[in-house]
Amino acid sequence: MERHVFRAMGTSVECLLESEAEAERAFEAVVAEFERLEAILSRFRLDSDLSRLNRVGRLEACPDLLEVTELALEARERTGGRFDPTVHDALLAAGYDRTFESLALDAPSAPTVAFACRGDVWVDETAGTIELEDGVRLDFGGIGKGYAVDRACALLSAAGPCLVNAGGDLAVRGRPRDGCWPIGVETPDGTISLALEDGALATSGRDRRRWRRGGHERHHLVDPGTGMPSDSDLLRVSVAAASAVDAEVLAKALFLAGEEEAVSEAAELGLPAVLVTADGRTILAGALA
Repeated sequence: MERHVFRAMGTSVECLLESEAEAERAFEAVVAEFERLEAILSRFRLDSDLSRLNRVGRLEACPDLLEVTELALEARERTGGRFDPTVHDALLAAGYDRTFESLALDAPSAPTVAFACRGDVWVDETAGTIELEDGVRLDFGGIGKGYAVDRACALLSAAGPCLVNAGGDLAVRGRPRDGCWPIGVETPDGTISLALEDGALATSGRDRRRWRRGGHERHHLVDPGTGMPSDSDLLRVSVAAASAVDAEVLAKALFLAGEEEAVSEAAELGLPAVLVTADGRTILAGALA
């Protein structure tokens, strides 16, 4: 098993590949793909395609920006608005106005105010354009990272069975010689090991990317319904799905739903899900219950 680790999209990316002959070239292709997509999708880079769209409001977009925008809008529709790419300004209002590595973790400031989300976004596939409602700006967050993981895993899989893990959002393709990929999910009771044969797993939670403003704790998971960091009674949600994009969307939607609704939805959808509550309980839900 060959391994390569690098930094991209504000996190550590780990690649595993069960192949020796093509490993070096395959890893180089994955690094290049992450760099290419970060230059398109990052809201922290002023020269990115996404930043240009947010500045001008209408853009003739490259295929990747069009696709991720459509994926995000589709996710908003199927989650009833719990996943929403128009949370950009709500994140800024909460203090997440730069990369997390450069963010002051404790700073005095005025109380965070609610910021309207759920603005209109129009995608014209024929013209290749994206247009934003006045005052609307986009942040792809986890779905952008999930998209990069899926793309990178597709590239790597041409050389053999593989895994790509970007800060806990991961995808696998092809079965290794041992038959499956053992994936550890942290809980207050210890690490649960899930056997992943194909597909992806993502985790959304408020226990890692968090900071304080004016004495109040803030985190990056904004509830579009309130325009504020969520006060969900869940601490963290991990979900397995067919792709990293789907897993990221579903994990965030279940987190924002709260414990009772998340358990019900995971069961209805047959999702393998691990929920950690704010009071330290671990719940195996859906296909794991």
